[in-house]
Amino acid sequence: MRLPTPVRNGWRACVLDYQPQHAPRLASLLHTTARRLDDASPTSVRSSPENPQSPVPVLGDLFGRFHNYLRISVTERCNLRCQYCMPEEGIDLTENSQLLSSDEIIRVARIFVQQGVDKIRLTGGEPSIRKDIVDLVHGLDALRPMGLKQIAMTTNGIALRRKLPLLRQAGMNGLNISLDTRNPHKFELFTRRKGCEHVLRAISEASALGYDFVKVNVVVMRGQNEDEVPAFVEMTHDERVDVRFIEYMPFDGNKWGRQKLVGYREMLDGITRVYGDRVERLPLEANHTSKGFRIAGYKGQFGFITSMTQSFCSDCNRVRVMADGNLKVCLFGNTEVSLRDLMRRGASDAEVVETISQAIKRKKRAHAGMDILSQMPNRPMIKIGG
Repeated sequence: MRLPTPVRNGWRACVLDYQPQHAPRLASLLHTTARRLDDASPTSVRSSPENPQSPVPVLGDLFGRFHNYLRISVTERCNLRCQYCMPEEGIDLTENSQLLSSDEIIRVARIFVQQGVDKIRLTGGEPSIRKDIVDLVHGLDALRPMGLKQIAMTTNGIALRRKLPLLRQAGMNGLNISLDTRNPHKFELFTRRKGCEHVLRAISEASALGYDFVKVNVVVMRGQNEDEVPAFVEMTHDERVDVRFIEYMPFDGNKWGRQKLVGYREMLDGITRVYGDRVERLPLEANHTSKGFRIAGYKGQFGFITSMTQSFCSDCNRVRVMADGNLKVCLFGNTEVSLRDLMRRGASDAEVVETISQAIKRKKRAHAGMDILSQMPNRPMIKIGG
């Protein structure tokens, strides 16, 4: 069952910020939801332990969050070896037979869309090196009549340029392109490979091709690239890009340390010293991950993903399916459930929906603090998907 967006948003607003004056709105939502549930299958709703009479949608958790954003990793392979993503010693790749096939990826996507997902992002590894990536986007594009609104991809941009027109024609709406330095020498230190110019050209060409959005992801690490933050902001002067500065996060094998973390307040203070009162705060978007800003008169914008210093768990609407078919409901959680094994045992769509619903209902209110996270087992980022 898929509740209409206004109903889902209404529930979220009333549950997360209840005030006495919300009582009439809650009564209306109860009435609307009850009507929508009349024809629902038994597996499409759950009851909250706190209120056994309160139904929760398949993609809803027990804290009022509805997960309409699915990230699907389509490969573990990558043509770079970024420090924060890939352990220096490399990783053991999953056998191809144990990765989701193209048909399985489309099936998983369809099931999620039928339950209310309207935004899908393809990740990796590096998704652009997958030979059938354009066909996969075509397959996802066919889900739009079911409610899918946005198809996006996170990429390092190295092998992207020749596929940009094809991906756009296939239905790709937007791109997140990772670039942690504009300096070719430092690029090699960050990624253990050459290719800085390829990425810069991919960003420019993607902007010119009319993608709905082009975002540039910059992981900021002390002693390596924090001095380049103003130069990245300056990229927004002439190009309609959204530069997003990401706080360095701990994953298996990336040698995270608090001393390497540059918090968003420190970055923003540095930008303000350069641009003064021309720095403008942008309104927060629903289910935001980025705190957005712009420089007055510039075409683009910039923002900060503050997972370490100011988490945004209370507004999280994201779940991940990794290349091996495991469902991960929290980026920093180490609990997973295999949709691949379930499907290969011949499970019906209803059984897959049931498993997804149970996993989301077990999602915690928030992830642990940064120091605890650094000690918890988790996959390397390359095996999760950005």
